[in-house]
Amino acid sequence: MAATPLGALRLKLTLWYLSTLCAILLLLGGGLFIAISHRFGAELDESLRDATAQLERAARTRELESAARGNVVDAVEELRVSERSLYLLDTAGVPDTPPQADAWIRDAAIRAAGSGSIDVEHHAHRDLTLRLHAERFTVNSGKTLVAAAVADKVELEDRYAALIAEFGVAALLAILLVAGGGWLLVRQATVPVERSMAQMRQFMADAAHELRTPITVLRTQAEVALQRTREAEGYVGALQGIESESRRLGRIVDDLLILARADSGERPIQIRRLFLDDLVMDVVGSAGAMATARGVALTLGGFDEAAVNGDPDLLRQLVMILVDNAIKFTPAGGRVDVSIGVQAGAPVVTVTDTGPGIAASELPHIFERFYRSDRARTREGQESAAAGGAGLGLSIAQWIADAHQAVLSVRSRPGEGTTFTVRFPTLPAPGPVSLS
Repeated sequence: MAATPLGALRLKLTLWYLSTLCAILLLLGGGLFIAISHRFGAELDESLRDATAQLERAARTRELESAARGNVVDAVEELRVSERSLYLLDTAGVPDTPPQADAWIRDAAIRAAGSGSIDVEHHAHRDLTLRLHAERFTVNSGKTLVAAAVADKVELEDRYAALIAEFGVAALLAILLVAGGGWLLVRQATVPVERSMAQMRQFMADAAHELRTPITVLRTQAEVALQRTREAEGYVGALQGIESESRRLGRIVDDLLILARADSGERPIQIRRLFLDDLVMDVVGSAGAMATARGVALTLGGFDEAAVNGDPDLLRQLVMILVDNAIKFTPAGGRVDVSIGVQAGAPVVTVTDTGPGIAASELPHIFERFYRSDRARTREGQESAAAGGAGLGLSIAQWIADAHQAVLSVRSRPGEGTTFTVRFPTLPAPGPVSLS
């Protein structure tokens, strides 16, 4: 059912492609037909003019031969032009050769005698259209005659029919190809849309699920507190629980807002030159109290000066997410080591913990939104709901790393702890920095 709107969209786009192609083929076909029919008509008229020219030469030849040798073969009667009927008439429309001519041919001869030349189209009946070209000329004796050539336009119609058939076959093949190819292209073009829609639906479902838990806890605690009159200490306990869940709810909403702004490009990134070692030291100092409260040793290992170009607030959040994540999933008595150094000219931040590790099957998914590994679920089962995360921190860390062209990677094996590494691009020579 979820794919139905997208399927309808694909069908509509394919039909639009076909409709557009059909309109183009119709316009192109009409234009070609008009241009080619005009060309065919011009070729027919040219052939008729050539036939009348041959008839004129034959008439002059007949006059010369008749004057020189008397009774000789009539050159006009012997003249044959393929698929053309030839007529020689005087200026009054009286036929000379052949001795008979239709009335419309005689009338055309009279008109040609007056104007010099004429082109006439005659519809003999519904299935027969004749084309005539007539020209006035003068033989050596000074006599004025009219030469006329007639052709059946069925020749043009046959050529038109062949042209239309060829174009129709080509157009049909083009429509079939566009229908198939257009459908494939539409499917390919809508894959990102389908993926985005699926991610949006999953995101909304996960967000609703994550928000439902703290909201349910808040409502339950409030209802229990209001069921009967309590001592002040009872209300304080209820309010403390509500305050704790409110903080958790606020963190989820803040994370969702960060990701929403990141997806829409509304979160501006203020790039400037800074030193990662100072930033990491500040994060370790801030997270120390949390590590102590959980019985985890937080240490600052390798410590080298490392300059990068980036947004200090976002980079601090990136490191804090990794350190906070490591502390959460390291059991009491464990250790979290944070180091900052430069490898092959590239600044590198590493966060290593001695926690339970992550299964190989889960590693490809840990940066997905709302994904929580088995160790997260186990950890949450041991702690209060307020301490549980929503599975958004590493997604935000991945976005921050991508925004700074850094590579965030993870290495882990069950029972051996986990190491997160952020490798930043090599810093160019000092100079003005701008973000496009």
